[in-house]
Amino acid sequence: MSPQHSSQPGLYLHIPFCSAVCPYCDFAVMHAAEAKRKRFVEHLLAEVALAAGAWRDPRPFDTVYFGGGTPSLLPPEDLGRVLDACRRHLTLASPAPWVYLEANPEDVTPDACAAWRRLGVRTLSLGVQSFSDDVLRFLGRRHTGNQARAAVEVAHAAGFDTVSVDLIFGLPGETPEAWRRELATAVALSPGHLSCYQLTIHPRTRFGVGAARGELTELPDADQAELFDLTHRFLGEAGWPAYEVSNFAKSPDHESRHNRKYWDHTPYLGLGPSAHSFAVGDASVRPRGAGDTGAAVGARRWWNEARIPRWERRVAAGERPVEGEELLGPQALATETLMLGLRTTAGVDLDDFAARYGLDLLATNDALVASLVADGRMVLRNGPEGRRLLPTSLGLAVADGLAATFDVSLPS
Repeated sequence: MSPQHSSQPGLYLHIPFCSAVCPYCDFAVMHAAEAKRKRFVEHLLAEVALAAGAWRDPRPFDTVYFGGGTPSLLPPEDLGRVLDACRRHLTLASPAPWVYLEANPEDVTPDACAAWRRLGVRTLSLGVQSFSDDVLRFLGRRHTGNQARAAVEVAHAAGFDTVSVDLIFGLPGETPEAWRRELATAVALSPGHLSCYQLTIHPRTRFGVGAARGELTELPDADQAELFDLTHRFLGEAGWPAYEVSNFAKSPDHESRHNRKYWDHTPYLGLGPSAHSFAVGDASVRPRGAGDTGAAVGARRWWNEARIPRWERRVAAGERPVEGEELLGPQALATETLMLGLRTTAGVDLDDFAARYGLDLLATNDALVASLVADGRMVLRNGPEGRRLLPTSLGLAVADGLAATFDVSLPS
């Protein structure tokens, strides 16, 4: 199994602070002074200790992801304290897990990068979003295009294994020519990894309020589709092929080891406000209130309190801050396996699917698959490693809708 497809669990740590809340963001984030950040770190350290008594998977975490928010707003010594707590209370891979850190370009300096490298950060993910000053102002970002370019260069010089750049496309009025310039600028900087996200306007954000008032108009679907196709063609031809709907890597070594766990149903533990977790099987799952019975519940997904004050109060009371949970039986897992697989260029392993769920997807959906292959949305591949159903770039563009057309009814 390659390092990109590890079956060991991953650890996610949500750092909810931003220097300013962007008008398109609907994550659990907030602006906070230094005192609040220090208090948050103390509560996160306490949650790490609380989680140690509930997580039942004995395998070591081989990835640690600091996400947000803006983890780079925390001083390196606080990030180090969190990692030390994880080593004390949880089992981290030896000699070291692959550590990810999200950062804003304005926080990237040679000294900061050196400190992050000493902490063991191997992938630095930069929230660039755009290299255009006009677009950055529209998006409410605090850096300039020049700062974004400089941040990538400084990160390269610091020696991170992978430098990743996030970009946003599909802004109101955006043209293919403007988006092509953004992609060309990114490629010229030669990051190992690129994430290109389509702008989504959420109701409770400032953009959402503006759209409801008629002050902001989303780019039409046809134009969005054109930009999506341009993204995949341009980056594929430039040497950054897609491996997931929104993610592109210069080589397999630069693919996200951590994010693959979300797509492969690999267990992961999320700590911090709004963080999600997922576990499978008797050894790794214990429902809340089950005591030490080790009661088997199959696959389970749970999520933390999103409101930071409530999350802090529950942690301070010595209580795991879980807000909700869902139990996933074979039918739900099979449906998710198909949906997540069709969002990746690796597609769905039909033989593995049949072994896990007792359903031959191809036999059950033969006419549909034949139609999708004829339409150029899917490819059916038979090779030495078995049968795989792969989405094309056309299929990736409608991946979620594509999955919904399949009959995934498991035999009773």
